[in-house]
Amino acid sequence: MVEERMGDCWSYTKDQFDNLEKHTQWGIEFVEKYTKFVKERSEIETNYAKQIRNLSKKYQPKKNPREEEESKYTFCRAFLTTLNELNDYAGQHEVIAENLTSQIITELSRYLQEIKTERKSHFHDGRKAQQHVESSWKQLESCKRRFERDCKEADRAQQYFEKMDADINVTKADVEKARQQAQMRHQMAGDSKSEYSSYLQKFNQEQNDHYYTIIPNIFQKLQDMEEKRIERIGVCMKTFADVDRQVLPIVGKCLDGMTKAAECIEPKTDSKQVVESYKSGFEPPGDVEFEDYGQAMKRTASDTSLSNSREAKERPTGKSKGKLWPFIKNKNKGSGPEDFSHLPPEQRRKKLQSKIDDLNKDIQKEMDQRDALTKMKDVYVKNPQMGDPASVDPRLSEIGQNIEKFQFEVQKFEGWLAEVEEKMPSKSDTHRRSGIYETQNSTAVSNNCAQDRERPLSSPDGSYTEEQNSETQVKANTHPVPTSSTPEFDDEFDDEDTLPTIGTCKALYPFEGHNEGTICVTEGELLYVIEEDKGDGWTRVRRNEDEEGYVPTSYVEVFLETNAKGAMTYI
Repeated sequence: MVEERMGDCWSYTKDQFDNLEKHTQWGIEFVEKYTKFVKERSEIETNYAKQIRNLSKKYQPKKNPREEEESKYTFCRAFLTTLNELNDYAGQHEVIAENLTSQIITELSRYLQEIKTERKSHFHDGRKAQQHVESSWKQLESCKRRFERDCKEADRAQQYFEKMDADINVTKADVEKARQQAQMRHQMAGDSKSEYSSYLQKFNQEQNDHYYTIIPNIFQKLQDMEEKRIERIGVCMKTFADVDRQVLPIVGKCLDGMTKAAECIEPKTDSKQVVESYKSGFEPPGDVEFEDYGQAMKRTASDTSLSNSREAKERPTGKSKGKLWPFIKNKNKGSGPEDFSHLPPEQRRKKLQSKIDDLNKDIQKEMDQRDALTKMKDVYVKNPQMGDPASVDPRLSEIGQNIEKFQFEVQKFEGWLAEVEEKMPSKSDTHRRSGIYETQNSTAVSNNCAQDRERPLSSPDGSYTEEQNSETQVKANTHPVPTSSTPEFDDEFDDEDTLPTIGTCKALYPFEGHNEGTICVTEGELLYVIEEDKGDGWTRVRRNEDEEGYVPTSYVEVFLETNAKGAMTYI
């Protein structure tokens, strides 16, 4: 009965371990499934953000004249704002994907390894305890069987001794031998009894510890492990929702930006832009005169001769007249002549003014380059170690020729602009001249433009043309640009006063600075900037009160103070 009861207990305990093992394995699989779910959600967010960014990039305006022309309309600017906000909106979905990966996927992956190790350790301890108690039971059974066998042997020896002692035919020696054998068997049975009793007490203690201490502790650890797993899943599910909630304010700002951009659309302003863009400047046509064809009926029959009929045939009819100017189609789809004479007056004036502004910008750019090269040449003259002054002369000569060419172009287009403005119906808005090219150089510009061009006529095909014998004659009276003149230049090497710092810089590459006036720097070194690059490719820096000099601008990353005195930028 005892053996059956013990076997049932062990079987029940083993079944409990099997059930717990299956349940905890299912719990780990659930964590893996949830991790895979979050990972797929993160991939969806990443792909969605990528598609949104590609969509925004696809519809971003290209850098071409047509797109730049469209940017002046409020609805086009609103659409551009929408695209930019949509790009920021995609960024928030990327943030969601990153947070899901860092806060859930990474944490659960690490936790899975920990829980697998912990679970394996607990079940290993449980199996070890179960095997130990089963081994102790087997040893107890062995002691019990030995005690039982020894008792039976002692009884048989005692019975044999009594039988020999009662038999009168047996010698005394045989009786004594049987008596000694019975005593020995009784001694062995007593020893087996003592051993069995001792091991039984030990087994009962181990069994009590097994069922009341070891196994409950293992089950408690498994229960704690399971509760932590469930708690961790709950925290991850909450984080899953919080990740979305954290980006909602910024997503709301993106949507608010789209709404605000839509509210800034002004239909009247856009329509005025269309009017301004396509305004022709033509004067409205005058009244059509009445042509009296009834006068021919008053003539005599002698007057209607063959010659008169021939003259009537040669006289143009009303159907041959051209269309009125608002409905004229311009068949010249090409670039047109240089003076934009194929355009209506207002459009021609705008084109000419835009061309003059562009030329003045080019002149200013060339002048800045000339000034920078002149200063560089002056530095080379004072410090031959830094470079050959003659190497700058070809570039200065080229810049001088470019300036002369641009000035000639400006004179030519200003002449055409003056002619158009004189013939415009209203001159209130026609005095627009660029202020970029003023008195920066001493070159005198005189405009000799023909002022006797005839008014534009309507060609037979309806395009806007001008008479060939009235083309503009433009004469440019320009003076040579002094390319070799040296502008004012601050003498850096003779100035003993300490220059104030206008910013800092970081050396991107090492520079040995063997030449006079330069300074040696190492990669990553931080220095003070006391004079910005003036176009010669050198920046003046200071290490301390005693060490300062020039370094190549391309070797350092400069951080200028916005309010620093002396901070200048040369193109």
